[in-house]
Amino acid sequence: MNDTMRRMAQEKQQRWDAGRIPDQNGRIAVVTGASSGLGLATARALAGRGAHVVLAVRDEAKGRRAAGEITAARPDARLDVRPLDLAEPGSVAAFAARLRADHGRLDVLVNNAGIMAPPRTLTERGHEAQFATNHLGHFALTGLLLGLLAEGRDPRVVTVSSVNHRKASLHFDDLTGERRYSPMGFYNQSKLANAVFGIELHRRLTAAGSPVRSVLAHPGYTATGLQSGTPVGLWRFLLGRVGNPLLAQRPGRGALPQLFAATEPGVQGGEFIGPSGPAELRGAPTRVPLAPRAADQATARRLWTLSEELTGVHYPLPSPA
Repeated sequence: MNDTMRRMAQEKQQRWDAGRIPDQNGRIAVVTGASSGLGLATARALAGRGAHVVLAVRDEAKGRRAAGEITAARPDARLDVRPLDLAEPGSVAAFAARLRADHGRLDVLVNNAGIMAPPRTLTERGHEAQFATNHLGHFALTGLLLGLLAEGRDPRVVTVSSVNHRKASLHFDDLTGERRYSPMGFYNQSKLANAVFGIELHRRLTAAGSPVRSVLAHPGYTATGLQSGTPVGLWRFLLGRVGNPLLAQRPGRGALPQLFAATEPGVQGGEFIGPSGPAELRGAPTRVPLAPRAADQATARRLWTLSEELTGVHYPLPSPA
């Protein structure tokens, strides 16, 4: 690519917004956590360009209200609202089974849902709630839908991480936080797990010669229900009362990196898409760097093996050499 072409591509990317999403007619997309925040903004934008969008939500009533908001603006939107509790393996399996029964393919899976900085909580399976919801649930869901994705048109898995993944480590010897728990520390750990998973999935898809692309994205600093949903205390005050009014962008802007990752023709597997502004807090989508530890292959193999053991979901993909 010569300097002129590179400059033109950069200028186009700097102007990129939801209006530049290619025609999505005929495509089927699943968006987790689609009842509010980034998920709702993503579902709205994809439906607005013609995609058939499955809103995967923990609260069906809230999901139906979200679907109503979309159809109020776009009456011809094609939407399904389906229950999905990512912290509950039976719910993940049931969601995937129903989708496989109803559709012969899937074109886009946006692993968007998440919880942020709750008090230490364990799921029924004994897993720390943030690790279970943000990582293990999406790991299982992606594996169970991989066959449908392989039949898709330009199929993509977009896993939403965070700029905070760069602050984190994976505490393999204390994943439940039994010895030491920090709400934000374990949130950051789950976002690092998302990043490690997305890159390792890319490696394994490539080794298998699969048409599916695994792409990572992060929204920068976006005002969503995650901040307001944190427990009353210091984190809620700092994130919701102070940070949001001063620094945060609205969900429609924060969703642009994951929409870019899901739809832009030039996106490659293994890329990480985030905001272009200072400290990646806000701005138009662009390619951003991963933390070196997120790309460490030994860490990735360990997390992958552990995730298969904890979820019972085994991917039909070879381990990269």
